[in-house]
Amino acid sequence: MTTRTRSSLRLLAVWAALAWSLAPQPAFAQVPAGAAVTRHADGTTTVRAFRLTTPLDLDGRLDEAVYDETPPITDLYQIEPRDGEPATERTEAWIFFDDQNVYFTARCWESAPERRVSNEMRRDGPGVPQNEHIGWTFDTFHDRRNAVMWIITPLGGRMDGQITDERVYNGDFNPVYELRTGNFDGGWTLETRIPFKSLRYKPGREQTWGFNMRRQVGWKNETDFLTRIPKQIAQTGLSQQSQAATLVGLEAPPQGISLEIKPYAIADLTTDHTARPAIRNDPDADFGIDAKYGITENLTADFTYNTDFAQVEADEQQVNLTRFSLFFPEKRDFFLENQGTFTFGANSTGGGAASNVGDTPTLFYSRRIGLSQGRVIPITAGGRLTGRMGRYSVGALNMRAGEAESAGVEPTNFSVFRLKRDILRRSAVGLLATHRNVRETGPGSNSVFGADVSLSFFELLNMNAYWARSRAPGASGDETSYRGQLGYNGDRYGVQLEHLLVGDAFNPEIGFLRRRDIRRSYAQLRFSPRPARSTRIRKYSWTATGTYIETLDGRPDTRTLEGEFGIDFQNGDRFYTSAGSTSEFLPAPFRIAPGVTLPQGGYDFADATVGFRLGPQRKMNANFSLQYGTFYSGHRTVLSASQGRIEVTPQFSLQPTISVNDIDLPEGAFRTTLVGSRVTYTMTPFMFASALVQYNSSSHTVAANVRLRWEYEPGSELFVVYNEQRDTLTPQFPVLTNRAVIVKINRLMRF
Repeated sequence: MTTRTRSSLRLLAVWAALAWSLAPQPAFAQVPAGAAVTRHADGTTTVRAFRLTTPLDLDGRLDEAVYDETPPITDLYQIEPRDGEPATERTEAWIFFDDQNVYFTARCWESAPERRVSNEMRRDGPGVPQNEHIGWTFDTFHDRRNAVMWIITPLGGRMDGQITDERVYNGDFNPVYELRTGNFDGGWTLETRIPFKSLRYKPGREQTWGFNMRRQVGWKNETDFLTRIPKQIAQTGLSQQSQAATLVGLEAPPQGISLEIKPYAIADLTTDHTARPAIRNDPDADFGIDAKYGITENLTADFTYNTDFAQVEADEQQVNLTRFSLFFPEKRDFFLENQGTFTFGANSTGGGAASNVGDTPTLFYSRRIGLSQGRVIPITAGGRLTGRMGRYSVGALNMRAGEAESAGVEPTNFSVFRLKRDILRRSAVGLLATHRNVRETGPGSNSVFGADVSLSFFELLNMNAYWARSRAPGASGDETSYRGQLGYNGDRYGVQLEHLLVGDAFNPEIGFLRRRDIRRSYAQLRFSPRPARSTRIRKYSWTATGTYIETLDGRPDTRTLEGEFGIDFQNGDRFYTSAGSTSEFLPAPFRIAPGVTLPQGGYDFADATVGFRLGPQRKMNANFSLQYGTFYSGHRTVLSASQGRIEVTPQFSLQPTISVNDIDLPEGAFRTTLVGSRVTYTMTPFMFASALVQYNSSSHTVAANVRLRWEYEPGSELFVVYNEQRDTLTPQFPVLTNRAVIVKINRLMRF
């Protein structure tokens, strides 16, 4: 094949991709009268919702006559382990509606109910997606990009959240709805009642939505879907709204008044020996209010006064052996709904455990509001507007934070505006602007504005790019940042390519910036074949990754090369091993630990890791790893057990974590130990008590965060919280540093 022929074929492929993206979406055929689901010759699927003529008793039993009279949604496909074959366990589901609610109900048949993996009852508990479950999505705007998602376990454990642009999942968004589960001789059942008021959708009585459904059979490690999801995205298949079915037959109620008011009252008793003067058993009380108003069916305004976040779970501590800041996720409810709207440059930071978000700047990081240098800053009031207008997504936010003399913080206004336009079939372009009227780092204000584009072709090829610029008085140097990214995520092959620049003066003060003055190039190649006849091994995986970072004046800063080999077993276990090398230049002396400082200069080091992850079907599961190698001028050994869970009973569980770094350097030897466990007891799906206990040798602290959460009515909650931190450096029993007992109650009122 000549060079000219190959170039012509590549050009033809590009034109074909563009033509496919620009082509109108195929019209869906109606479901025949009396049928619940129809699969069409072109590969699309259409599902019908049925109007209830008599009330549905929400008890999880599925014994009403409507279940015998109405055909179910059934005949799911396997995605894992045997792609395209019929599901091995029968599933029946129904979608009903009345004048106020939409209902999703299901009957899950089991051939071996005694082997059921069901041990998570806590809302949004990490074990929910690992359990036996039914998950489904409603793409209420039928834009094939965004949706609300639910996952329900047989015990009534639930996980719910928002999907944005098929990429960003916000699991901290909790819509208001009712749920009941039950058991029958051949399996388990569920019934949910979701008020139309809990959803945002297009105007009009007759509605067309997107819909998909997943069944997870845990003991078989089998994943089934309503539609044919590509197997390489089986784990995130519910996010792929472009692969979903079309839901017809729904009729939504008139808009009417869509107003929610949620007042709260709080009382606390605080001790803080670090304050000057010290505080001991100081009582306090306060109140505040949140309000939500549906301007239209698809545009929502939120308001808050005297905002309080006392019920928020404590951050999981981290050991930082780098010269860069760590990233902690947002957990405060007010900032969580429609959080994905403000995502910029395909850089997701929502949900998940604490982590280092990487070198790509985050232009809007909501934890900058109400938190400064680890201290809580009171939020006086704020408002937010989010939603969709046709093919546009819009987000606007303005918050007023009060004064905090102890942290040296003046009253500050934070403003954010986001506008995004859908283009082609699965692509978008957008703008983002932020403004802070009082800077943290100097006099004057700080502003950032940027533009981004995300392009998706076929099912697996994605390209993203952004350009942004910051503005601040007195700034000198390069205030720009940009990135280009290309990714192909096939089941057998994967490629990631990226180039990033962050100017030496780029400064998003309502964002998160790990490092500036860098030019970064990144590449990753993956090969992951599936053995055809193995009954034990599902997939092999070889991955090679390389990163090269230099300063804007051309000085090499960091280079990493890493290779990993992994084996995914049919039962959910995984073995992996990796080796890597790093070259890093320290531009200034780096204090890596108390009394241990690394001199300025260049360092070359390498390490190897071996690990094993026990699958979620086990009573005890965790990710165990051992790492050993050179580290800067010496050696490091790391032993860790993370993402662990020990099931004591289906209602009582432990989630232990341990990380030990043993470091031996010419400049000094030291050890860091981080030990913690989350202990959870779930009384009902609507009430649980949890305790997060952590010991961190780096900060010489032991801390406890104990919470009782009771959702006594849908959307209305009672919290009882106990926080304590102690200093372990004292010779006697760790001395109390601070302590607080908090009681908070709120009440949701809907009009």
